[in-house]
Amino acid sequence: MRKPWVVGVLAGLLLLGACGDPSSGPESAPPPVPSAPKASSTTHQRPAATPEAETDTEAEPNTGAGTGTKAPAQHARPTVLYLGDSLAMENQKVLGGLMRDELKARYTSAPYSGTTLCDYLEGTGEDSLVPSKDKAAALVRTLRPDFVVLQFWGNAWDYTPCMDGIAYDTARDKYFARYTADARRLTDQIAGAAGGDRPKVVWVLQGPDPMTPDRVRRVNAIYERQAAASGDMLADAGKAVSPASARYTWSQYLPCTAYEREHTAYCTQPSSGRTALHIDDDYLHFCLVPTTSTPKPCPVRSPGILRITRAITRAVAAQLD
Repeated sequence: MRKPWVVGVLAGLLLLGACGDPSSGPESAPPPVPSAPKASSTTHQRPAATPEAETDTEAEPNTGAGTGTKAPAQHARPTVLYLGDSLAMENQKVLGGLMRDELKARYTSAPYSGTTLCDYLEGTGEDSLVPSKDKAAALVRTLRPDFVVLQFWGNAWDYTPCMDGIAYDTARDKYFARYTADARRLTDQIAGAAGGDRPKVVWVLQGPDPMTPDRVRRVNAIYERQAAASGDMLADAGKAVSPASARYTWSQYLPCTAYEREHTAYCTQPSSGRTALHIDDDYLHFCLVPTTSTPKPCPVRSPGILRITRAITRAVAAQLD
């Protein structure tokens, strides 16, 4: 009875490590994203080429003067930068649609699968899965965003070179100390690149992990402490894909929300009133088709992705009210 679940866990460990060109679009156009209410196998490989970040062609640098963290004016059209790992990779098209439709945002995404916080730090050079032009600070200097959304599951094993061999299973204290230090460094580099008007950093809290539940809890706590220390903000997207009474308990299925019942494509098992968050052999990702050897945005409607991206959009929207 337990064999399929174990196989899925092992597959998930491989899936997170895949890396590739984040500019690679799905084989067909992404599914339409309904408006939110107001408010397998992969290969382990480094990116073969420097990708082009997905961005709005009309995006313009923000030239507002002032000091400290930006406080966008009411009804302002925000500029949003989205960075992260394979979860951000699969989310990026849906989040972009929501940001543009709901917030009229200028939106740029540059996720790389298999990455950690250190990959987006300047100064990591060849020991990074992210090229220099897509480092967080480099993109901040170019785009002058109002918000930098960071979504990192917290790769727990020795895959990305910039972690210097530190893995959760073999060096837990070093792992958490390194994530804490990298969260602070990344925040500082973003602030330094922005100059006087720094963007709000949005730390996306992660959902449950069936293999290392305490690890995800502690990684989220690192993000919470960093946001509090630097005056930034949180988007608890992980709560949206957790049972209502058990924030860190993993579940493949959850009850359909009222929104999902109204939009039946997102309530995958209407007869039982529940919806799928994960496919059977991937406990980590939320795209309801297997990931591919060349990572791409999710090409199908997936309730977990919509839940996560709506939570991020609501968090940013709350700052604009």
